[in-house]
Amino acid sequence: MVKSKRFVFARQFEGLPKESDFQLVEEETPELKDGEILVESLFNSVDPYMRPYTRRLPTGITMIGEGCGRVIESKSSDFPVGTVVMHRYGWCTHAVLDTKNKDPQNIIRKAPADYPKDLPLSLLLGAVGMPGMTAYFGLLKLCEPKEGETVFVNGAAGAVGSLVGQIAKIKGCKAVGSAGSDAKVAWLKELGFDAAFNYKTVSSLDAALKEAAPNGIDCYFDNVGADFSSTVLNHMNLFGRVSICGSISTYNDNEPAKGPYPFVTILSKQLTVTGFIVTRWIKEWPKGMEQMVQWIKEGKIKYREHVTEGFENMPKAFIGMLVGENTGKAVVKL
Repeated sequence: MVKSKRFVFARQFEGLPKESDFQLVEEETPELKDGEILVESLFNSVDPYMRPYTRRLPTGITMIGEGCGRVIESKSSDFPVGTVVMHRYGWCTHAVLDTKNKDPQNIIRKAPADYPKDLPLSLLLGAVGMPGMTAYFGLLKLCEPKEGETVFVNGAAGAVGSLVGQIAKIKGCKAVGSAGSDAKVAWLKELGFDAAFNYKTVSSLDAALKEAAPNGIDCYFDNVGADFSSTVLNHMNLFGRVSICGSISTYNDNEPAKGPYPFVTILSKQLTVTGFIVTRWIKEWPKGMEQMVQWIKEGKIKYREHVTEGFENMPKAFIGMLVGENTGKAVVKL
């Protein structure tokens, strides 16, 4: 038997989550059945989507999230001991996983067989994992950026936004981004963004967008939502495309935001606005992961990680990510 720790989603969040909203539980893992594997987590992920998703989940369950770990015991010939896997079984140090489960939302994915040994395994939760696929497919499938166009992304110094801007540059576009500190803006310029600004210090978001994208915006990758997005839509060019990835500015609100309503703008500019959840392309992830690894090896994609040490600090890392403490991908190293 192996001792496992997990964080339970103990109570519904009110506003910004608190550490007391989680309960740490220690228990022994059960004996494996045929087709099951025991995975020891190496890294666990904290991501913005976890905040709104919990609204529709019951308390008492293991807090949701993705992990990257190594198989330490196996009753599956397809997943021998030592195999590195990614799973979505929540905040835990160890997990018993059923390899026969075919649910696309909870499928166990192996690390690519040719994953470079000089790349950290934590990237399987970042640039080569779900955030990377979110940037890759969300931009290329929905916005379909064309060479010479202007791509704007907010939350640009985060795990997804920083990749969106770099992919836009690879595709020959002008990349414009916004972030919440001068240090983050400086990093975006290191990544090759053509223009970037600190949305917290500009006197006017409207004026900042006009200066950063004087010829308008063709593709908008939205991580923030609410009033911010209503302002951006006013700067979209005719037939612009909008990919809605998230709405982090509203996640901690107890009441839904009211207005402004951008529907007339969408109509008059004939915009295509699409919301998405990246698992819609789950069958294409291997292709996307291969491309991201190649771009990283070629130096076309750069990344940064905000690593928190220690499983007991999962709640603190999650809360810190929600208030923007991270630059790049936020992960917890166990």
